[in-house]
Formats: sequence, C-alpha cells, structure tokens
Amino acid sequence: MRVRFLVGVAMAVVCGLATRGGAAERPNIVFILADDLGYGDLGCYGQKNFATPNIDRMAAEGLRFTQHYAGSTVCAPSRACLMTGLHTGHGWQRANGAVGLRVDPQDATIARLLNLAGYRTALIGKSPFIGDDQGRRPNAKGFDHFFGYASHTAAHRYYPKWLWRNGEKVHYEGNRGVDGANYSSDLFVEDALDWLDDHADEPFFLHLTLQQPHADLNVPAKWKETFLGKFDEKPFAGDRYRAEPNPKATFAGMVTHLDDAVGQVLAKLRSLGVAENTLVLFSSDNGAMNEGGWDRDFFNSSGPLRGGKRDLYEGGVRVPLIAWWPSFIKPGGTTDHISAFWDFLPTACGLAGVDAPKDTDGISYLPTLLGEGEQRPHDYVYWEFYEQGGKQAVRQGKWKAVRLDVEMQPDRPLELYDLSNDIGEAHDVAAKHPEVVARLRQLMRDAHVDSKRFQIAGE
Repeated sequence: MRVRFLVGVAMAVVCGLATRGGAAERPNIVFILADDLGYGDLGCYGQKNFATPNIDRMAAEGLRFTQHYAGSTVCAPSRACLMTGLHTGHGWQRANGAVGLRVDPQDATIARLLNLAGYRTALIGKSPFIGDDQGRRPNAKGFDHFFGYASHTAAHRYYPKWLWRNGEKVHYEGNRGVDGANYSSDLFVEDALDWLDDHADEPFFLHLTLQQPHADLNVPAKWKETFLGKFDEKPFAGDRYRAEPNPKATFAGMVTHLDDAVGQVLAKLRSLGVAENTLVLFSSDNGAMNEGGWDRDFFNSSGPLRGGKRDLYEGGVRVPLIAWWPSFIKPGGTTDHISAFWDFLPTACGLAGVDAPKDTDGISYLPTLLGEGEQRPHDYVYWEFYEQGGKQAVRQGKWKAVRLDVEMQPDRPLELYDLSNDIGEAHDVAAKHPEVVARLRQLMRDAHVDSKRFQIAGE
C-alpha cells in the first residue's frame, strides 16, 4: 500500500526556514494552474502580442523556471502527476477518460498528505479528479473545500448552469453554457479570495485551477474589447466548441483575464499579511492547444518549441513555472534546473515537514527555490501518452528521445534530439548516436510498468 502518513516529522530545510525572516515552520502553499497555456503565452516567456503584467511581476519578484515539464501532454494524466508525485510510466491515471484516481488510501494525493499534517486545503476551479458525477471526489481525496467543475467536459464552458460546492450543486439560472451572467473564472477567484480571508491564520494549501485559455474561446466583453481590430481575424464557425468571430482578440483577453486573477491572489496575500510566509507557484497543465478556433502559431504560443498539446515534443510538455515567495526566493532569477509536475509533492512535503511516499518519482526543488544546499537532479524524466497511436518520450540531460506510433509500429526507430543546441527538435540525430538511442530506449523500458489499463506494445 502506497500511503505513508508520517505526519509531524520535521525536515532540516523547514527548520532552517524558521530562522529566516521570522517565517513560521510550515509555510502556506498556493498552486495556480492554467489550462492549455503554452510556453510562449506569457510576457516573461517571450509573448509580444499582449501583456501579462501581473505574472511578469511575479517572475520579476521570484524565480522563473526555463526547463519545467508538465506531467503529460493532456489534462487528466498531467494533473494526476501533480497530485500524486508519480509520472505516467506507473501512475494509475495515464490518460484522459472516464476513470480517475482511486479512492483513498490508493493514489494518495498531496492534498491528503498536507491535510493530515494540519493544513487546511482547498481546490477551486477545474477538478483533476475525473469520473466524479457528484462533485465529492476532491473532498474524498484530501481537500477540505471544493468549488468548481467535477467534469472536464463541463469545464469547456465558461458560463456553467451549475457548479459543485462540496458535493452540492450551485445553480446559475442566468447561464446557458456558452454565455450568461456568471463567468466561471470570476466565480473561482471570488471564492478563492473569500477562502483565503477565512484561513489566513492557519497553514493552508490552495490549488486554484483556472480554465483559461482552454477552448471554448470565451471571455467577458470588457477583456476582449481592448484587442478588437488589433489583429487580422479569421472567424471560427464553431464545432464542439462555441463559434467565435474574433479568436485572436478573445484568446488575448482570456490570458489577460488569467493574469488579472493571479494579480488578485497575490494582492490578497499581501493585504492579509501572509505573503512572506506563502509560496506561490504558477504553471500550466500542458502545452499550447490547436482547437476551438485557436491556432497556436498565431501568437507563437509554443515559443521556440516544437509542437503543442498532444505532442511529446517540447511544445507539448515544457511549460512555464514561476515561484514567488517574498524574503525567501531571490527576485528576478531564472533556473534551468530540469523539473516536472511530480516534483511538487516532495517539495510541498518538505515545506510541511512530512515524509513524501518512498515511491514518488519526484525530487524536491526546494534547494533551487531557496538558493541553498545541493539540488539533486533527475537522472531522467519520462512520459507516455495513449492517443494518436501511442507515444513515449524520455529526457536525460541534453538528450531527448521520442517514440511514435507504438501501437502499430512497435519497432519504429526512436527520434533523438540534442536539446542543448536544438531546442526546437528540428534535427533527428539518432543515426549519429546509436549508443545514446540504446540507452534512452532502455530507460523507456525501465520507466514503464504495465497495468490492467495501460500496456505498451513491444515491451
């Protein structure tokens, strides 16, 4: 059984924190997660078509990661990696679909670990726990408070007819899914600010999971108006997503709305006097999308990276990560430390002074955040994906191997890229480095463990 609820075991790094700036031994933790935001969609990562001043300020006052990776290239498995500290090679949730993480004590989450360590915990926004038709799974997996979408499909709409609050439906009579009076992200930010007001005097973990800029492309008019007429638009007639005559202006408005939400949370932490004792992280669940009328090439949403959502090239899995913690993180820094979603669990456990489960794939990045001590690197980071014929990818140091169409062509050669001088993965150098290909192929075998639901051909 995976769970090791060893609460109250203080770690040396936490004891060290208590001596700096008068912070409490157990800092608060806020993790804000965007949905389908590309590596190049923020000003501090190179976006030039619109501004993200609040997130850029967060980066200027904190630490910006340049080689951070999502758990997967689509939503559900990526968020499962964040919650459980396991990569997709042997975690339970490795794909989108109807089946989500299992009930406790299986698939222990960071929410449960922090909750048992005395933290108040809240999940507000899009739930990572799919297969939940009653809105109760987040509470059952360690969150004291849940307000948001239980269904990922429902979260495609920004004007919900109802949301879930701790297992109870909250109806919005004026909403029709594609339009209405109550924009979901406004509701989520309001709830998050209220929750912070109520829990500022005790250790807390807030996971705020906003939908932007996932399709539907939709945002209140005031956020779009600034950009109308600024771009050459190609109207979107609609499909399973709503029609939108101004996709570029709407997308820009959605990301600036997201930026404003981040600014409101940081301002609230300052006003409550808890900013100095709160680590805030901001990231995205996977790379930039191409759907709902959006073309990620319009605004160079993947930046210098190849591909996007549903790819295991860098554009599908490399995502922004910004860490903000006044008095503890030196302002204006960048790091090329290679990290991934599964590192969040041991990092948060370290802050809370509890042991992470021994089987975690994660490595705490606290030394990188604090600029103190020795940062242990990953030997490798690994992904597998079960759409489009099946894919695997592994990165070790500068080398990145990608395996495509694993179901139909199990003997297909691996692609190999040297990310140190080819960040765009334009040049497959597998033929020049057969020894590297062989080593990374073996890492793929080692990282994958078959389960009843997930097998890989050729293993």
